[in-house]
Amino acid sequence: MGKIVLYISISLDGYIADIDGGVDWLGGENAGYQGDYGFSAFFETVEAILMGGRTYRQVRRELSPDVWPYQGKRVYVLTHQAEADAPEGVRFISGPSAQLLRQLREQTTGTVWVCGGADVVEQCLPEIEEFHLTVMPVLLGDGIPLFRPGRERIPLTLAALRRENGVVDCVYTRRTN
Repeated sequence: MGKIVLYISISLDGYIADIDGGVDWLGGENAGYQGDYGFSAFFETVEAILMGGRTYRQVRRELSPDVWPYQGKRVYVLTHQAEADAPEGVRFISGPSAQLLRQLREQTTGTVWVCGGADVVEQCLPEIEEFHLTVMPVLLGDGIPLFRPGRERIPLTLAALRRENGVVDCVYTRRTN
């Protein structure tokens, strides 16, 4: 049985993108740093990816326009706007994300990565078992928050913590007590 994991970078003040949706602030203290903050090791465990339409378009048009970075992975895009020229393995889904995540959990043995954005995270929150937050050393002051205010409380347990180039990598699991 697979595991549903939110793996996402955030600013220290809790934003996943600036007010315009930009992510040019991602990175640590040293701009020339060549590490990946553990992403490669995480990505090896991923069997399926769930993302929203805005994240999909940002990856395709801005972040990696020449090379699809999720080659060989099953990618599900929650959107009402399917694209005809999608890379192999990409499926556009307009149905409920919770039902899809439950199916993926049953059909996989590895990680099902909830990749973003904030609306998708909100929809998937009841199914997410692990919260892997990569905290960047920047205060944006404004932007797109990862979590909406006013939600029910979800108690978590810190499962792992590491730092690299001023970036703090935190892994939380749902508390069972």
